Amino acid sequence: MRIGIMVRAVDEKGGVGVYARNVTQELLNLDRGHTYVLYYRTAAQMGSFFHAGSVTERLLPVQNKVAWDQVAMPRACRDDGLDVVFHPKFTVPMLAPCPAVMVLHGAGWFLPGAERYWSRWELAYVRRVMPMYCRKAAAILSVSEQTTEVFNRVLNLPEGKVRTVYFAPARQFRPVSDPGVLQAARERYNLPPRFVLTLSKAAGGARKNFGRLLEAYRIYHGSVPDPHPLVVGGRGCERFRVDYGIPAEGYGRDVLFPGWIDQVDLPAVYSLADGFVYPSNQEAFPIPITEAMACGTPIITSQASGLKELAGDAALFVDPTKGEDIAEALRRLLSQPDLRTELSRKGLARSQDFSWDRCARETLDILEQVGAARSPAGRT
Repeated sequence: MRIGIMVRAVDEKGGVGVYARNVTQELLNLDRGHTYVLYYRTAAQMGSFFHAGSVTERLLPVQNKVAWDQVAMPRACRDDGLDVVFHPKFTVPMLAPCPAVMVLHGAGWFLPGAERYWSRWELAYVRRVMPMYCRKAAAILSVSEQTTEVFNRVLNLPEGKVRTVYFAPARQFRPVSDPGVLQAARERYNLPPRFVLTLSKAAGGARKNFGRLLEAYRIYHGSVPDPHPLVVGGRGCERFRVDYGIPAEGYGRDVLFPGWIDQVDLPAVYSLADGFVYPSNQEAFPIPITEAMACGTPIITSQASGLKELAGDAALFVDPTKGEDIAEALRRLLSQPDLRTELSRKGLARSQDFSWDRCARETLDILEQVGAARSPAGRT
């Protein structure tokens, strides 16, 4: 079977890029019985994956993403005689002559309050094109049961067309105990001796609920004699000092912005942290939660959206709309070593439910089913 994979997201930052890189590599590692064709958008992306056997890389140098998806990819599917094409994002090539499979990384556009996180134009566009993509796709993978349920309900899709396939943190995420590695990470990001960690991004502060977290940290900071600093990782997050009016003194002195933390360093940073706080307003499958669990970092997160589905019993859950609720969780977690130990143990156990090997096998099962169902008359 000839399987095409659209990997234009391979160099994206954030969860979608993590997913695209890992699911592609794991499919190549897992399977030697099929021929794979990897499609890139830029020359810099070529050679992104270690592979052996029947793998071909093709460059489709079209800068516009819509044109790449809807013009270049259908032509490539036809020229390369694909049996199925897989896109790790939420679009499919509408004119592809072969079946297509796509991935839903969330359902936020269809949830109450969506207008707080996307512009009117973005919501109108997604709500218009998503039903078309879902009708065209032969099968759809969803990253959470919540996402599956919302799409089935809102778009009234055929039963079984959307299937939940959990993904996982990259394989390097595990507890780090090597003193040299830990010290190198501490020095590289200028981390204090103890701290609580959160991750955000400059353009996503509202959805990540950073304003409420900051309110909670201010309350926590003023209620204990020796507060932990709050480390906010993420590219461009230093602009939050101005955006949220963080003062230079008082609690603001203990809000630290180390910038983007590279994936190779994140396991050590998680391992150094006394806790990971992620009270997001809306998430489907927040990859940082799986990373923190795999590193044994105690977690505070939101009881909303897909966060509770993902964390199971391995976190302290808070009402993301109440700063005092988040602050109380911070006080409990950071003052009780036994609680941190218990949550660390539960997180490590829960993390075993998420593996790239399982994700790749379930994904390949679906690709094989879809590709095998293609009629011979449809091939070129």
